[in-house]
Amino acid sequence: MNKIKKIKNKKNKTKLICLTAYSKNIASTLDKYCDIILVGDSLGSVLYNFKTTKKVSLEMMINHARSVKAGVKKSLLVVDMPFNTYRDPNEALKNAMRIIKQTKCDAVKLEGGKKIIPIIRILIKNKISVMGHLGILPQTEKKFVFKGKKLKERNKILEDAKLLEKAGVFSIVLECTEKKLSKDITNNLKIPTIGIGASINCDGQVLVTDDLLGLSDGKFKFVKQFANITKLIDQAVRKFKFEVQNKRFPKNKHSFQN
Repeated sequence: MNKIKKIKNKKNKTKLICLTAYSKNIASTLDKYCDIILVGDSLGSVLYNFKTTKKVSLEMMINHARSVKAGVKKSLLVVDMPFNTYRDPNEALKNAMRIIKQTKCDAVKLEGGKKIIPIIRILIKNKISVMGHLGILPQTEKKFVFKGKKLKERNKILEDAKLLEKAGVFSIVLECTEKKLSKDITNNLKIPTIGIGASINCDGQVLVTDDLLGLSDGKFKFVKQFANITKLIDQAVRKFKFEVQNKRFPKNKHSFQN
């Protein structure tokens, strides 16, 4: 059974675990616990201090995905297609094929609903697996306000989800969608939903790993900090400085001699 089928078969059986990675070292640890590892365009803010994901380039995504791939053995590896790399079917196919070829990832992720159905169809037709993304769409969003307040908006997102499934995506990320809407979408689809700020009602959950570890300043409502790595780094660097200044490091065992 291939990785995509394994992900789809977990719906209604066990919650899917998905986290972001941008390097081999982190990916090799995540791979022990994750079903899906996402090389997200969130690397724009996490690593490059961009205010939006719009500045993230295809080259950035490919370079980081190649590093991540080196640390992945069992997880499904998904790579975000960045802003302005899938404006039409031909552009999307060219860039998706480049991502797959150069990173050896398992799938790509695209943001949007009805408007990108022709793009998804051509990717699927060319045997490129696609993960969808609905709710807040960071690449094009002007205001980060949760989705599903009004009936018209709820109906549109639900309809988009059905269209994405029909087009052939194997799963859909729901970002910051209202709790009941997330449940309705999840219950109406045969493919899994993966939530971020979309309640426990989804088939799985994804977070930006740097948020989970306390490496970022993000204070989003949907983030839970499971560790404070910044504090550990601070302690380690402070100890390093003290030992260097007090000639306690390096010792003979750290040095070379005849």
